[in-house]
Amino acid sequence: MAVSKTQPPESGTVISTLSVNAAEFYPAGYSVNVVEENGAYPVHEMSLSEYVQDLLNHLTQQPGSFEAEVYQFTDVLNNCITTEESLQELVELVYQQATSVPNFSYTGARLCNHLSSNLVINPQNWNFRQLLLKRCQTEFEKRDQAAKGDEATRKRFHAFVLFLGELYLNLEIKGAKGQVTRAQILQSGLKELLDALFSNPVDDNVICAVKLLKLTGSVLEDAWKEKGNSYMEEVIQRMKNVVLDAHCSRDVKQMLLKLVELRSSNWGRVYTASTFSESTPENDPNYFMNEPTFYTSEGIPFTAADPDYQEKYQEMLDREDFFYEENGTDLPGSGDSFLDGLDDDEMDPEMEEAYEKFCLESERKRKQ
Repeated sequence: MAVSKTQPPESGTVISTLSVNAAEFYPAGYSVNVVEENGAYPVHEMSLSEYVQDLLNHLTQQPGSFEAEVYQFTDVLNNCITTEESLQELVELVYQQATSVPNFSYTGARLCNHLSSNLVINPQNWNFRQLLLKRCQTEFEKRDQAAKGDEATRKRFHAFVLFLGELYLNLEIKGAKGQVTRAQILQSGLKELLDALFSNPVDDNVICAVKLLKLTGSVLEDAWKEKGNSYMEEVIQRMKNVVLDAHCSRDVKQMLLKLVELRSSNWGRVYTASTFSESTPENDPNYFMNEPTFYTSEGIPFTAADPDYQEKYQEMLDREDFFYEENGTDLPGSGDSFLDGLDDDEMDPEMEEAYEKFCLESERKRKQ
């Protein structure tokens, strides 16, 4: 890709020194055979596919570098992708990486979202997102045959399903008013993929469906409910039918039951009944949860839920000589040990009396 100059060795071969920081990028099939004025030969260029694949491999090994790498990557692509063929090549490379390399589906979906928004191509007749969805549509149309296929075919199909799930969560579509939404076509596509998987309930198909629902279930159900659809109820019923009728392994059926349980708990999401400022003993059952428990001199416990709590608590503070200033400031010496204000050899009368009682009681127990 980079044009580095070097004197040709005696054998006539040219040693390539490539850099993504080069000023020029030569796309695939473009070669330079001109000899420079100083007699140097330009090296063979890195093709578009080689450059893209190097970046994809780098992101696979170091997904945390995504933000640092993706903008320079996009700048290079904007300078070299000028035909539909080169854009199609880019889409295919990203798709293959996302569906064939374990754990790249999430990063691949993020990359697809970034390129959909930031890749500017000339002419404007082509769009990365359109070509990506067209590529996914090609695979989607094979869903029934793939779900019934041999183990290798099903494995490729499952990788596609999970990538489409990540794509649904990460691909942002801007509406006419600038609002950001998810791709509706992917939402309906995931429902049909689930149908294909549950229609052929062998173990690996069911496991793939479970993974997809764990990934997207809560978001899908929310979207379906907004449209007044009960699709999730249908999916859950199909899962229950698989547990009852299908010849799946015991472990797989157990996975389905756990997923049904997860869905019954609103996919594990917890919503508070009210905000902190609105919380009262009447509307929040956890109102007194973090309050301490005290005991009276008779050993009877009492908490903030006790009607006499404030009165008894104040009595305890008075008895122990804990005083707060009227302006609400902290106790003297707060931030340090509570006893820092006392000299090492100094005790107040109450402490001395308590210490003497402790010593007498300890001696009595020792003699027993």
